[in-house]
Parts: sequence; C-alpha cells; structure tokens
Amino acid sequence: MTTSGARTKARILRAATAEFAACGLGGARVDRIASAAGVNKERIYAHVGDKVALFSAVVEANMADLAKHVQLDPLDLPESAGRIFDHVTAVPTHVRMMDWARLEGADELVSFVERSDPNRLVRIEAVAQAQRAGVIRTDVPAIDIVVSIFALATGWLHAPAHMLAKSTPDDGARRAFVVDAVRCFLAPDGQ
Repeated sequence: MTTSGARTKARILRAATAEFAACGLGGARVDRIASAAGVNKERIYAHVGDKVALFSAVVEANMADLAKHVQLDPLDLPESAGRIFDHVTAVPTHVRMMDWARLEGADELVSFVERSDPNRLVRIEAVAQAQRAGVIRTDVPAIDIVVSIFALATGWLHAPAHMLAKSTPDDGARRAFVVDAVRCFLAPDGQ
C-alpha cells in the first residue's frame, strides 16, 4: 500500500472508530464514516471492505491498542488497576468498542484478538507469579483476578450518567477507590 493509501486507510479507521464507538455496528452509517474520513464510500470498500469488515478491523485495532496499555505489575497490582483506570478514563473508546463488539455478537472476533494478544498470557502469569510468591491471595484463579481488576478499573464507564452524578465527584477519588478496592480484594490469605 502506498503512503497515500496508508494515510487514507488510517483516516477511514479513525472515522470508523468514532462512528462505531458512538453507534455500534447496527447504528453506524458508512456514509457518515466516509464523510468524516473525507473519502467516498467506494474508497472504504476498496481499502477495508464492507461495513462488517470495517467493524472487524476497528475492533481488532482497538483490542491491540488496548492490550498495549493493560500492563500488570505483579508486585503492585493495585497500582496497575489505577493505571488501567487512568487509561480507560482518558480513552473510553477502547471499552466502548469492546462492549459494542460483544453486543453485536462479535465475541468470536474479540476472543480471537484476545487469544492472539501475547501480553494476555503474560498478564495472567504475572498474577499467578504474585500468588506463588504469597504477595496476593491464592484462593481465586489468576484469570479471575485479572478479569476482576479490569472490571473494577472500567466500572464507571458502564454506569448510567445519572448514577455518576450522585457518586464520587472526581476521577481522582474514583481512582483511589479502585486502587484501594483491588488492594483489599487481593490481600494475601488470612490477612
């Protein structure tokens, strides 16, 4: 692909990400994506394919980018949760795209991307390593701990706006709660 073609494809994927994050696969419109990318619809089909292929490309790129930002330090998993919170708060599109992918029935694609993420196994092994070292509790499987950390770190993105208005007033306090909740949840057995 030429440099010009690569730039066009990048513009298409950025525009598609915004559209799909806002509307999902069913609600997204290729003509709006084309307009936002500054191309005609035929360029989208030539560079990426139909709407489903475009959605798949966006989900795959989104998952790969999110995976780069989801790093777990086995010696400080609470602060790792804080960093995940920081990232998804700054880039909520990552979580929105994962949610849309699951809602649109793209579990197979999400599962494939997760399986192809080399850091996924590293993250799970980091937690298992912390368990073996006695740093964190051992009565919960490592994968469940990883899922729980991610759930705590991303929970506010799933809350209805009217509930958020009545909750902790700022992201700093929410982040502190996430870090403390993970610290308490992961306390070594018997502590």
